[in-house]
Amino acid sequence: MCAAKGKKGVVIVEGCEITVSNPDKYLWPDQQITKADYLSKLAALSPYLLKYCDNRYLTTIRWPNGIDGKSFYQKNCPEPTPEFVSTASLDGIDYVNLDSLPTLLWLGNLACLEFHPSFNYINDPLPAEWVIDIDPSLEVEPRIMEAAYLVGEVLDSLKIQAVPKTSGATGVQIYVPIERGITFDELRKIGQFIGEFLVKSHPNLFTIERLKKNRGDLIYIDYLQHYSGKTLSAPYTPRARPFAPVSTPLKWEELKMGITAQDFHLFNIQERLHTYGDLIQEVPAQNLYSILQHLK
Repeated sequence: MCAAKGKKGVVIVEGCEITVSNPDKYLWPDQQITKADYLSKLAALSPYLLKYCDNRYLTTIRWPNGIDGKSFYQKNCPEPTPEFVSTASLDGIDYVNLDSLPTLLWLGNLACLEFHPSFNYINDPLPAEWVIDIDPSLEVEPRIMEAAYLVGEVLDSLKIQAVPKTSGATGVQIYVPIERGITFDELRKIGQFIGEFLVKSHPNLFTIERLKKNRGDLIYIDYLQHYSGKTLSAPYTPRARPFAPVSTPLKWEELKMGITAQDFHLFNIQERLHTYGDLIQEVPAQNLYSILQHLK
């Protein structure tokens, strides 16, 4: 795919015509990432990002004037809508189904810089995976990787295989592929058990207090975020933050190496994927019924 020059250009991708407006506009000014650059990097990310957005209800965050400008959430599919864009209706909202590279680049041209898919597939009430969100109360939290590692130790003690990933912002998420059939409510029961155990074991580090004003400097184990109708940053989505970070799956040992979310960004994510591939795909679907039965 070549970058269009001037105020407007057209690219042909998989037989679909996509108009690119203002290709030279900076979306990440400090990193000098133009819209044309961004579309090229999205195309490279697409085999990985689409895997976690296809067949889901998609919410995007748009930054028409780049990350230094104003932003807004977009749930309804933008109009006019090209014929190649698929949509799915839910509760009166026509969501984009991000199922193709042309659709991804069309959204990229609209300055959609973040992609937040639903936790369930379209027309399916069951969760597609299980995600535990680890959310710091402080904007700068040097303990966040330690906290994620401790969550991983508990999961390992329960014989649950999982993959940590940076949110690309301040938090870390623990991603667990699951066997089909378990419900959101059942996953919340397991999440609550893990959260309460960690709060009891590390009271100076963790909390499950829902109100942020009551958390102090504790790290929130958000087992409630994973539910029907809610979203979270997709693996491999860019984030509209300084240094152009990308939500990136990690190896457990990396959590002890002093890394930060800003270490993984649009400039080096392709090299990492070439080296490691998609770490989430290496974990088989987990059977959680024995744990759930024990909790019952």
